[in-house]
Amino acid sequence: MDYDAFDWDAWQPTEVATLMFVFDDRNRVLLIDKKQGLGKGLINGPGGRLEPGETPEQAAVRETIEEVGVHVADPQFCGTLRFHFVDGYNLMGHVFKGHRWEGEPIETDEATPHWFDVDAIPYEQMWADDFYWFPHVLAGRIFDGRFVFDGEKMLWRAVHATALSETEKE
Repeated sequence: MDYDAFDWDAWQPTEVATLMFVFDDRNRVLLIDKKQGLGKGLINGPGGRLEPGETPEQAAVRETIEEVGVHVADPQFCGTLRFHFVDGYNLMGHVFKGHRWEGEPIETDEATPHWFDVDAIPYEQMWADDFYWFPHVLAGRIFDGRFVFDGEKMLWRAVHATALSETEKE
């Protein structure tokens, strides 16, 4: 299939989910070893599917509390991810980050949390697409990523990012 000609305008998500990346004052990001569900065995940020009536921001905060026991007080929108799987599953992801949070990361049935220096992100243990969009989170850019996967194998990608204005960074 010619994925460059894929009709993203007609694309509709099967499910909508979130990711949250928590940063500390030591230039580290909180990532998780995912224990179940899509991406089990990979490293990612906490997150999950929206519940009825929930906004993406609310879901990102809730999922981070449920998965690692941390409440993010200042979620900031970073971008969107659109995943088309060749089996017909389509996932829309909303990505957030936060620098103000409460609680200590704890292990749960869903995730084992780990702090990583932002200069040592374990991309080789993450979804293949993360290498292409996560640097935009670190750089403070808003991004739009579109990906085609066959299982965990990435077949195609396109990522576009824009810089934030100085007032938007605050």
